[in-house]
Amino acid sequence: MKNDDTDETGTIADKARRLEKARETRPQSALFSVGMFGMVGWAVAVPLFAGIAMGLWLDAKLEGERSWTLICLLGGAALGCINAWYWIQREGRPDD
Repeated sequence: MKNDDTDETGTIADKARRLEKARETRPQSALFSVGMFGMVGWAVAVPLFAGIAMGLWLDAKLEGERSWTLICLLGGAALGCINAWYWIQREGRPDD
């Protein structure tokens, strides 16, 4: 019975600490959210368009059955998604 009381006390104390920390942190403004959305968009768009440009250049230089534009487009999209994931994770980390 005593063990249940300490578990409940610990749970209440944890919730109180989280609530206090939430009150201390300043909420992000709408402008911050718009900026983050734009940054993530550019983080995906730049590698995507760079991949398309490189693919078009490779298609012009190399003859063959492969579509380098499509291959580089997919590579740029993958790189852009990894880049966006990195920025979202970086901004989402607490400043502890």
